[in-house]
Amino acid sequence: MTDMPYLVPPHIPSGRLAEGAQPALPVAGDLLLRPWERTDAPAVLAAFSDPAIQRWHLRRADSGDEARDWIEQWQDAWHAETGVHWAVVRPRNGAPDGAEELLGRISLRSLMLGIGQAECAYWTLPAARGQGVAPRSVAAVAGWAFDEVGFERLELAHSVMNEASCRVATKSGFALEGTRRRGHLHADGWHDMHIHARIRGDGAGVAAGRGARPDSPQR
Repeated sequence: MTDMPYLVPPHIPSGRLAEGAQPALPVAGDLLLRPWERTDAPAVLAAFSDPAIQRWHLRRADSGDEARDWIEQWQDAWHAETGVHWAVVRPRNGAPDGAEELLGRISLRSLMLGIGQAECAYWTLPAARGQGVAPRSVAAVAGWAFDEVGFERLELAHSVMNEASCRVATKSGFALEGTRRRGHLHADGWHDMHIHARIRGDGAGVAAGRGARPDSPQR
């Protein structure tokens, strides 16, 4: 079967991501987004034992091996151009071995390079909440996606029950566009989902580090 030709060229050419290494991104304040490493597995395992994170997820990690498998999938997603996943860390200044504190995860998933769209997702560990970690990290990823890669639209969806994630989205410059009814199945049943979006040229929200309370554990 012959492929039917497209009338519009791809907004972001295939290979734009995979042709280079996944970058680390500085975040306003003292944070850094870096690619995941296998040695981060204990932090991932700890995160998914947190009830607040489990509430908004469909899966859990029961062992270090499972957490390492997830990390390998996140690493592979960059090369497959299906997603981009970062660990959110706070470097410890003056530490002799480059020690850092892992605070959470942020990702772009459901990448559609041809039309320049993706979805933001994140979680933060309990000790990192209430410090503006999530909105600052989302704003940093959005800036990279628009300015460095060329995305045109980013979405952020969360349960209507997750009011903290609604605040994170707003602080990060993602406007509420509407509600997707029965949009996601959680452990306690179907949830309506708020749909937020930020497009190229929208305001940067807390990209400069403003507005730092409170964080949701996940969206």
